[in-house]
Amino acid sequence: MNLLSAAVVGVLFGAGVFLLLKPDLMRVVAGLVLVSNAANLTLMSSGLARGQAPILPPTGDAPVSDPLVQAMTLTALVIGFAVTALLLTLVVVLFRRRHSVDFDELSQQETEVVAEHEADQVAHDEWLEPTEHAEPDEAHEGAPT
Repeated sequence: MNLLSAAVVGVLFGAGVFLLLKPDLMRVVAGLVLVSNAANLTLMSSGLARGQAPILPPTGDAPVSDPLVQAMTLTALVIGFAVTALLLTLVVVLFRRRHSVDFDELSQQETEVVAEHEADQVAHDEWLEPTEHAEPDEAHEGAPT
């Protein structure tokens, strides 16, 4: 059983890392979910201790199973669900604004936006600062002002 759970965790973790390295945001989110689930399975399989229910008072001399593993895994599942919902919301908003979820296209669009912003800033700065300074006339050089 341990070999099977280790193989499943390894396959999930490998597939998650493979998807995290893809240039598509939806695949990155799916990879993050797979890595999170692999971590949860690792946590659950590390705490597989057979025993009686952790309810007081214990009955008999059998060891008591540890409830902390299940509580931590449940907490990790809830947090993972919230993070997944947030990431999917961000991907949807990004797709609505930029019409793409590909890293390369988004990077190119961001470069274009930054170039336009810099050009606007240079034009604004040139408008604020005059390019020619008024030179004083030589005839009025010694005249009091």
